Amino acid sequence: MMNLDRAFASHTALTLAHILPALAFVVLLPFAVLREFSHLKWPERWLFPLGIVVGVTAYAMSVYSIGGWTERSAVLFYNSLFLFSLYRALLYRAQGRLTQKRRWLMRAVVILLGIATTRPVMGLFFATSHLTHLGPRQFFGIAFWIGFSINWMVIEIWLKSTGGPHIRATSAV
Repeated sequence: MMNLDRAFASHTALTLAHILPALAFVVLLPFAVLREFSHLKWPERWLFPLGIVVGVTAYAMSVYSIGGWTERSAVLFYNSLFLFSLYRALLYRAQGRLTQKRRWLMRAVVILLGIATTRPVMGLFFATSHLTHLGPRQFFGIAFWIGFSINWMVIEIWLKSTGGPHIRATSAV
């Protein structure tokens, strides 16, 4: 565990440059997507630039991945999918296609929150490490793939089964 602490501490500036915009993204999120706040324009204006910073710094952080190429491949794949989804949402917003914008924004958000799903998966690996004899270098990458994949599958199933978020033509979201 001390090695993990040292690994993160050795890249404090990059970690903060990633985590603080991600925190701001998550805090602004309800104000940007919930209909109760649809009259507010500023949260969404901040959401896209914050998302880009989170994505760019995630690429940079993947250089220092604990789980090696397995973790790095998960980050590269899902971070690219996150940025692509954010780009599509921004594109649809510019075209005034609000339903499509919300669908792609939901994809981006759920992918970003995949890191939160990764944490309990890692907890399971830590809790069972005495049985599996796997250390963080072996299971971090697996945990990343599992956590992000769960979130991606859930959002895609939800979008396919419900049609996803719907917006009335007069909505300002």
